[in-house]
Amino acid sequence: MPRLSPRWALFLDVDGTLLDIAARPELVEVPPGLTPLLAQLAQRLEGALAIVSGRALADIDGLFQPQRFPAAGIHGAERRDALGELHLAGHASIALEPARAALREFVALHPGLLLEDKGRSLALHFRQAPHLEGAARELAERLLAVLPPGTQLQPGHSVIEIKGAAATKRTAIEQFLQEPPFAGRVPVFLGDDLTDEDGLSCVEAMGGHAVFVGTKPQPGRGWLPHPAAVRAWLGSL
Repeated sequence: MPRLSPRWALFLDVDGTLLDIAARPELVEVPPGLTPLLAQLAQRLEGALAIVSGRALADIDGLFQPQRFPAAGIHGAERRDALGELHLAGHASIALEPARAALREFVALHPGLLLEDKGRSLALHFRQAPHLEGAARELAERLLAVLPPGTQLQPGHSVIEIKGAAATKRTAIEQFLQEPPFAGRVPVFLGDDLTDEDGLSCVEAMGGHAVFVGTKPQPGRGWLPHPAAVRAWLGSL
């Protein structure tokens, strides 16, 4: 694992990376001391620490209150820069309206499914009903036909998400790196999921450090086995 450099720009995913995955998104727990630790790291990096998550910005702020870190939410569809200015990308909420009713009806008919409506994306979770994964993916694929061009499916851990293709974690990281205090620094990104792959590839292409979080290491990348190890490594920095 790389050692802390004062020239880093540190980007951190949330679920499965900083925090242990829970049965439902609202059930995750933030361990005591994590938020102050992130604030201390941000201070050491002169503010060059950002959260890059599939969660909405409001959820990110709720988890790490009272801190309001620079952050990209909904896989880059909404981004708050270091000055607190909000930037939006991808589809507006209304563009996904044709899919909402169908997804709500599908969830109502199948106990164990969860529809997470983030406004600018729709995430269908099947963690509590893994036998419905095929049906969930099939429905999401059919719904693409009634949605605007530039809509994509974003697979993740026990979830399939409908979102605008223009917003990704890669684009969010690239945008941060064009702005102070991130510009000119070595990018470091920690992520655990398929949704993080473009962010990991992005920092590698820029000569930074990609750190994968999961049960098995990936060739050529830093590796931590689970969120508890991530928190311990961050604390050691």
